[in-house]
Amino acid sequence: MGRLLNVIDVEATCWAGQPPAGQVNEIIEVGVCVVDLDARERVDRDRIMVRPARSAVSAFCTELTGITPAEAAAGLSFAEACERLRTVHRSDSRPWASWGDYDRKQFERQCQGRQRYPFGSDHTNAKAVFADAHGLRRQGMAGALQTAGLPLEGRHHNGADDAWNIAALVLHLAERGQWARIA
Repeated sequence: MGRLLNVIDVEATCWAGQPPAGQVNEIIEVGVCVVDLDARERVDRDRIMVRPARSAVSAFCTELTGITPAEAAAGLSFAEACERLRTVHRSDSRPWASWGDYDRKQFERQCQGRQRYPFGSDHTNAKAVFADAHGLRRQGMAGALQTAGLPLEGRHHNGADDAWNIAALVLHLAERGQWARIA
């Protein structure tokens, strides 16, 4: 294996409007796609379901993500999910990327004072790199796939599928010599 990069995409509890009283956005799925930057290929894929502790999966959230309340309830605790990221995907020592800063900030919020942050400091905002490389304004992942001439594989707003698609965009940038941040 060459230089490995974890591409992360999370789905969190959400509502059509503001969260109901007493509830907060919580990660309910962590999609992981491991990219070998030297071989220019996606080499591993993982879907980590996370049981929410301070919110419920709404009908709006299920419609958007496909994640049902029962599926989320059967997931790992957030602490167990973070440990799986560290042990299985070496998240605390491997560089990682996400589409925008939402995923990083959601992990930071959810870990604050309660849980050891599972990632190292080497994070790349793939959305910003893509926009700079193409001379465009920042756009959503689906639009970026169209710009790159790549198909959307799987279901949009499924963490594992989105991580897979973001990884394709990272490889697109690497092929163009525009993923220089990871050395």
